[in-house]
Amino acid sequence: MARVQKRSPEVFLNIPYDEKFERLFLAFISGISAFGLVPRATLEITTSVRRLDRILNLIRQCEYSIHDLSRVQMDRGFPPTPRFNMPFELGLSVALEGTAKSSRRGWFVCESRRYRLGKSLSDLNGTDPFIHDGTIEGVFRELGNMFRRPGIDPSVQQMRTIYRELSGGLNVTLRKAGSRTPYTARVFRDLCVLASDAAEEVVL
Repeated sequence: MARVQKRSPEVFLNIPYDEKFERLFLAFISGISAFGLVPRATLEITTSVRRLDRILNLIRQCEYSIHDLSRVQMDRGFPPTPRFNMPFELGLSVALEGTAKSSRRGWFVCESRRYRLGKSLSDLNGTDPFIHDGTIEGVFRELGNMFRRPGIDPSVQQMRTIYRELSGGLNVTLRKAGSRTPYTARVFRDLCVLASDAAEEVVL
């Protein structure tokens, strides 16, 4: 009889999609994969038809969600506008977890600066954000504080090894996809596969 393979838990990754965040984007993918978890993101949604419904379904599929609220400043484009997607998707995750049928295990909020969350989103007072200081090492450290998985306890050094593999393969991945940015459905998918393979070698 064929053995049924157990599905790995999935993590909804709610982050800013901009050039300055690329290193942390790779760090989140690397660290999440190191724990034997599967990163998911709205990058996978390639159609605008009922986008909100598709976002809700994606969040609902994931056991965990990580919400990075470190980009609270105005953007440089005209007109200057703050970003609302990240706190909005955080609100969706909190609401979904409160439903009776939810199988979600937890949501986590990240920031790069201490005490700022209490000012930018006071409704979360009492919730301790994970402060990554805007660094790769900080992301790895805080992922280690978020997740506890029996038999899987990657070190920061192991996560850094996976990150080097991912970073080293980024240009090839971009060329193969004909993309200038990692924030596309195909590049995200390929990066997740690369990180998962590296995690199997380094940690799992």
